[in-house]
Amino acid sequence: MTKDSSLPDQTDWEMLQTGASMLCGLLGRVLFSYPERDWLKPILEHDLFDEVPFASEQPDVVSALALLGPWSNDHRGELAQESLDQLRADYTRLFIGPDRVLAPPWESVHRSVDRLLFQEQTLQVREWYRRFGLEVANIYREPDDHVALELALLSHVAGLAAKAAEDRDEAALLRLIDAERDFLAQHPVNWVPEWSEMVVRQARTVFYRGVALLTRGAIAELAALLDVAVPAWGLESDAGDRYAHGGG
Repeated sequence: MTKDSSLPDQTDWEMLQTGASMLCGLLGRVLFSYPERDWLKPILEHDLFDEVPFASEQPDVVSALALLGPWSNDHRGELAQESLDQLRADYTRLFIGPDRVLAPPWESVHRSVDRLLFQEQTLQVREWYRRFGLEVANIYREPDDHVALELALLSHVAGLAAKAAEDRDEAALLRLIDAERDFLAQHPVNWVPEWSEMVVRQARTVFYRGVALLTRGAIAELAALLDVAVPAWGLESDAGDRYAHGGG
């Protein structure tokens, strides 16, 4: 593959993009799914948090695995009902409500002036999904700019880029990396670091604190890989305070 000035100086794009696709896909599934035994069980049985296929040297990822590895070891075998109930309670208070949502998982809540759902950012992400022939489940009921759906889109594009690298299709790889870079710059880097910090501060379980750190580390690594600037976020945000279902 010839060197191109639009690509960072990396050699093994297949490995990097495969790892990014796997990690973003896992995080997307975890963050979109209400805690149930059927998807938590394989995470525990297969030691998915012992190591990660991407961004393993990112400080947030190192911190995340220091939390999630012991958590997995403590719950391997059979997740106690009390522990499952704690995860469900934490997921609900962080991401659902029913009243105040402590860490709103939708981009528009963080970036729109009135902190509302289904704003400009929602429609923009929907167009990205259409561009790649994808459709969000529960479209028009679950906003497309949910953090899990943005991670899922990154996973999909990274997977296509990995296949292009495997096939030595340089033109396709360049197009896909440009798309990946543009989506990352337009959406996740502008709010996911702030959202992750909200989860870290508000979570009551090691699991969701670790997942938030892992998400922030994955975004940071992708941004570094693709030469995308990440805004400097403070540790305080009023998104959770100002957002409630049905209003700003």
